[in-house]
Amino acid sequence: MTLEEVVRYVESLPHVKRKGTEAQPAWYVHDRLVVRQQDSQTLVIRVPLSRRESLLEEYPDTFGVPPRMEAHHKVEAYLEQAEPQAVRTAIDLAWEMQCRTSGSP
Repeated sequence: MTLEEVVRYVESLPHVKRKGTEAQPAWYVHDRLVVRQQDSQTLVIRVPLSRRESLLEEYPDTFGVPPRMEAHHKVEAYLEQAEPQAVRTAIDLAWEMQCRTSGSP
């Protein structure tokens, strides 16, 4: 999956706004993080903890959780080996979680 595909997908979701920097863009819903580019091949996606393990088990080559993120609602997605549908699913989970938290769809 390419970063361009990620950008097209996340920016197609309602209420998503691009922020961050040129080198590390990030996309938010109502000022709450959905996804951020970590480096040229890695994304950080905010996902519910209740769904994180199932994503890791189902797509072990797509997602990982480094020690610094274990206590957070986040996964890393590795674009070079990522299954596109898995990344879209994680982004959808993040978007839904952030919309619920903000109180609007």
